[in-house]
Amino acid sequence: MTIPHATVEQAWTTFHTPLLQFVRRRVADEASAEDIVQDVFLKVHTHIDTLSDTSKLQSWLYQLTRNAVIDYYRRTRDIVTISEEIPAFVQEDENDAVARLTPGVKAMVAVLPDIYREALRLTEYEGLTQKEMAERLGISLSGAKSRVQRARQLLRQMLLDCCHFELDRRNAIISYQPRCACCTTNDCAPGCDCH
Repeated sequence: MTIPHATVEQAWTTFHTPLLQFVRRRVADEASAEDIVQDVFLKVHTHIDTLSDTSKLQSWLYQLTRNAVIDYYRRTRDIVTISEEIPAFVQEDENDAVARLTPGVKAMVAVLPDIYREALRLTEYEGLTQKEMAERLGISLSGAKSRVQRARQLLRQMLLDCCHFELDRRNAIISYQPRCACCTTNDCAPGCDCH
């Protein structure tokens, strides 16, 4: 089945802004974020015929976008030049620590109760505001805020149970030491204390 060209235009109209918000939450540089989204839609345009089911368009777009963000960090990490004088202590880049934590966080999100997992998926992964989430789920704004806050608290506790974090003065992660296999693999280890 060939997906019509109109679907690519509809995807752009519908998903450009949410995908850009999604990327901007993960990439500080605005121009790079826009480039990533442009690259995603270029891939969509050239590979839309590989998507046989249009109902999976949204999840496909977010998967392409997540991969593009990962590729961006891989490229920027590889471009870093090393000076002739190597400092005695090299602080780990916040983005490296976060990138290494991502598989473990995904596994932790997967074991959250359904309503909290859905709240994080919609706000953190799809970039919806809490008001938009409330409208989509047909719940009150205070109910949506409560779900997101509770989901974040649960996830935070799982992370704190699983890892020791070193933070900078802005409370950004600069390094972490895993206490279990959760933060170093894609799945929580059997018997892990994180959930």
